[in-house]
Amino acid sequence: MGDTFATLILIGRPAAGKSEIIDFLKKTPEEERRRRFHLGRFQEIDDFPMLWAWFEQDAILEKVMGEPRMMTDRDGYFLHQHQWHLLIERISLDWGKFRRDHAGEADPPTAILEFARGSEHGGFREAFQHLSEGILKSAVILYIQVPYEESLRRNRRRFNPQRPDSILEHGLPDDKLERLYRDSDWDELAAADPHFLTIKGHKVPYAVFVNHPEKTDDPAKIAPHLEEVTAKLWTLKH
Repeated sequence: MGDTFATLILIGRPAAGKSEIIDFLKKTPEEERRRRFHLGRFQEIDDFPMLWAWFEQDAILEKVMGEPRMMTDRDGYFLHQHQWHLLIERISLDWGKFRRDHAGEADPPTAILEFARGSEHGGFREAFQHLSEGILKSAVILYIQVPYEESLRRNRRRFNPQRPDSILEHGLPDDKLERLYRDSDWDELAAADPHFLTIKGHKVPYAVFVNHPEKTDDPAKIAPHLEEVTAKLWTLKH
């Protein structure tokens, strides 16, 4: 009761370890999650299933129905830059429905919002502008830090061509990863303050989970560092 985060924004480069941390949390007993990480029940809202649905929809339109593609080109790039921001607006919409559905509960679950952004499509700075006021008032940010070269290596390692829609096994071609995610604006954003990001007038606490050398390949290595950074976030928020 009152000992868990309301909203956790989990961000970083592709294959940084975001989905692995969520998978670890799912496998951790609720009492331990609450005690060590300030997370009891939770629900993740991830933009990957949203954008993957666009790819599948366009494939159906083109290959099955003989109609024009609506959201992506044949190389798998969005047709419009604003689609990156649409995904964040969708996250905000789903967060609002999530909060509505748990309104009035004495111990509501945490919403974990997961996404990656690169400078090429506006970076985190632009993405944050499309988060709702409710999210920004309630949220803390956990950034998973890996260099681009490590993101590239892990992206290659995890990709399963038989399950390209899988949260834990999807991947990007090398050239697409480089174009979209080599450059990140996170360090620039975080340079202004070691504890808070100011977003649309809200001071949102943040902490960094350093995942290089890799910790998310072993639950025994995830837990101590995750406990450390979530404790920092809890202190900053409260």
